Amino acid sequence: MGVRGVLRTMGEGLVGFWCPGCQELHMINTDASERPAWSFDGNYEAPTFAPSINVTGVRRLTDDEHARIMAGERIAPTPRVCHSFVRGGHIEFLSDCTHALAGQTVALASPEPPIESGA
Repeated sequence: MGVRGVLRTMGEGLVGFWCPGCQELHMINTDASERPAWSFDGNYEAPTFAPSINVTGVRRLTDDEHARIMAGERIAPTPRVCHSFVRGGHIEFLSDCTHALAGQTVALASPEPPIESGA
């Protein structure tokens, strides 16, 4: 497990890239014997994956929202979508993304923040 180029290797067939739209690591499987799996061109400096990567879920709570929930307030989860193509070392964010980079293309950067190993 470690950083190789602009990707974080997470084990056999599992790689991650830093998403500046979500401010988190997105991980995908490239081992064709496991499903789902994405094709990977093997270029760790400027990778291409196929097909598109569609990360869905809910937005993380802010500290303020957490405190309000702990005080008894009901807060509805905010859905999130991050749908992109990673091609030639760039993330092409599709228009259905719910973050500020929807419709934009940005270069992949080193996977941050570093994952600390337990002592």
